[in-house]
Amino acid sequence: MRIDLNGASIETRARTLQDLIEEHGFADAAVATAVNGSFIPRTARGTATLSEGARVEVLSPMQGG
Repeated sequence: MRIDLNGASIETRARTLQDLIEEHGFADAAVATAVNGSFIPRTARGTATLSEGARVEVLSPMQGG
């Protein structure tokens, strides 16, 4: 299926947000996630299903000032 991940169109086999995070190496990182503009908490990633054309954002916290 084709989705948009952080602004880039990608092909994925992931069916849930958790699958996508693991597929792209974010599993061990502290990240914030959103699907189609809605925040998805860590506890809901395994049940947050992805569909064709979904817009997914995976963001790492930044420090500095």
